[in-house]
Amino acid sequence: MNPLPGACRTLAKPPASQLSAGEMPVMRFSYYGHSCFGASIAGKHLLFDPFVTTNPLASKVVAETIPADLILVSHGHEDHILDCEAIAVRTGATVVCNYEIHLWLKARGLSQLRPVNTGGTIDIGYCAIKAFVAHHSSSMPDGSYGGHPLGFACRSTEGSFYYSGDSSLTMDMQLVPSFVPPDVLLLPIGDVFTMGYEDAARAARLLNCRTVIGLHYDTFPSIRIDKEAATAHFKKNGLELLLPEPGTAIDI
Repeated sequence: MNPLPGACRTLAKPPASQLSAGEMPVMRFSYYGHSCFGASIAGKHLLFDPFVTTNPLASKVVAETIPADLILVSHGHEDHILDCEAIAVRTGATVVCNYEIHLWLKARGLSQLRPVNTGGTIDIGYCAIKAFVAHHSSSMPDGSYGGHPLGFACRSTEGSFYYSGDSSLTMDMQLVPSFVPPDVLLLPIGDVFTMGYEDAARAARLLNCRTVIGLHYDTFPSIRIDKEAATAHFKKNGLELLLPEPGTAIDI
């Protein structure tokens, strides 16, 4: 295998598809399309970046049936927050987001809010969540200021994962394993507005994790990718890229 730039460590965990019988998966990730996914931990459902109702690739997903105990919003762009308010009202879920998005949602009538900012950690009992920098932009659907974009690392007794939000590849990602070595990564791979799949593979090396669930691709013409080429690129570099269909789930 030809090492990717920045590959200076031996990756610690095998791909999810190579788990032995004694390493049964304990986390379930439900994919709702684009960058919207859910993580089931300790009987709770963490929902990230709700964007379903206007996503043409999520026609089989019904936003009104998506469960949520906690909603995490990485930044204010419409394709990450569109369904947040409706789902939060229906489920009573607390929304974790940056301070500016918290103010925007509060002005719209939401009260179950937990603001956090870059470098901050919150403990919700069954999971600890740390906010990391995401190199991207952020504005709200109405054009108002959306604060600084975030990524989230989640640590629990059932497993740990890192979601980069819409971040570009950044050396800051090397800091994530110091909080928790992730068992799985959720990274954008669509290029143009985020990382492409080559940079996502480099990110996996920096993060010392073999298994990646790809996000933020194919939704719009400008971010359509060759999925076979992306999967082959990961495999060639000793990594595993998982591309679930919207409305399906993966156990890790």
